[in-house]
Amino acid sequence: MSTIVDLTLTYTDSFTGFSKEISRTIDKDGWNASTLSFYSHCGTHMDAPLHFNVSNQTIDQIPVSNFVGKAWVVDIRELGAKGLIRVDHIPQDVLESFQKGDSLVFWSGWSQYVNTAKYRDDLPRISEELAQWCIVNGVKMLGVEPPSVADVNNIDEVTNIHQILLEGVVIIEGLTNLEKLNSSCIELIALPLKIGGGDGSPARVIAIEKY
Repeated sequence: MSTIVDLTLTYTDSFTGFSKEISRTIDKDGWNASTLSFYSHCGTHMDAPLHFNVSNQTIDQIPVSNFVGKAWVVDIRELGAKGLIRVDHIPQDVLESFQKGDSLVFWSGWSQYVNTAKYRDDLPRISEELAQWCIVNGVKMLGVEPPSVADVNNIDEVTNIHQILLEGVVIIEGLTNLEKLNSSCIELIALPLKIGGGDGSPARVIAIEKY
């Protein structure tokens, strides 16, 4: 038996970086259709190494096997605004159970601030120590609720953390609904659009809990 939880933000016209315009209508054209425009790193999205020139690998070139796997959900809600997420925030039992190829999802509660200045400017972020730990320990995917894994107002920090992680970790940003999970261990599936030459892409991300 399993439960599926959608961890993806909804794209609407009020969403920063996204717009939807009417392209066709039933009355005029015989069907409804829209023209979509979006920033490649808005909403729930994934980063490719090209995003920070770590390599020339684009979002369509990442093996799909890197988008599915076991993930540990780490509760960091007490960390607060602008806090640094460190290795010691990961519970000891998770550290002891973690195996190469597992993924990490950090539950900060930050999605409640989406489309506000706080969402972007005060986000909790990944420390350099944790980023290095992820590479050394073979983390497959790293998921966070804020729109970035690092301070987007600090170009040195945002560049450094992304460049470390993108050496081997698939970055997922803009998650939501983590409070609906009942387990600290899930099956994570994160599928980006297959955009040729893409530096990143919106993604549909789900968690599967098995009982």
